[in-house]
Amino acid sequence: MNHFYIVIALTLAFSSPAVIADINLPDFKSYKDVKQKKRAFFDYMLPYVKKANQEILAERKVVAAMNIKKLNNQQLNRLTSLLAKYRIKDKKITEQTKQKLLNKIDVIPASLALAQAANESAWGTSRFAKKAYNFYGQWCFSKGCGLLPKQRSAGMSHEVKKFKSPYESIKGYMLNLNSHPAFISVRNYRAEQRKKHIKHQGVVLA
Repeated sequence: MNHFYIVIALTLAFSSPAVIADINLPDFKSYKDVKQKKRAFFDYMLPYVKKANQEILAERKVVAAMNIKKLNNQQLNRLTSLLAKYRIKDKKITEQTKQKLLNKIDVIPASLALAQAANESAWGTSRFAKKAYNFYGQWCFSKGCGLLPKQRSAGMSHEVKKFKSPYESIKGYMLNLNSHPAFISVRNYRAEQRKKHIKHQGVVLA
């Protein structure tokens, strides 16, 4: 997967769009030149990735500023909401709880988010990307919550989640990495990098 990061590094170096793209997904299959298709895909997705990370940093800033021993009702409600969002079930809120939350509320490197989106969605040309804005193959488990996989195994009941926009898909992907128990090693390593003031790198976290 390293070649993804080489391509992405060049894209980020020479193209850093600041304007959120139109919600309508471009027809990436129409590109005959592979390099142009890849650049178009990254240019389309990058603003959403940046926006999602900005939202995460805003949440992190709120939590970091909290004094756990002197929470007002508004702060307590906000903290309780974030604990639920990031799957932390501590019965008592302590400084350790706050640190658990800060370990989860952190950015996902753009290179990692873009590489996985490209890989999972076949550069934005998959059925799930085009019909459900799902760039990461994320599942859901209630009837009608998404699209039915054409090759779903017998006995399986999942659907491929349908999102309202590419931005919502990216937010869902980042929340999954930041909250699901399967990715605890990624979060722990990222936390160690932050302590050492090392910039998060997608290829390392991958």
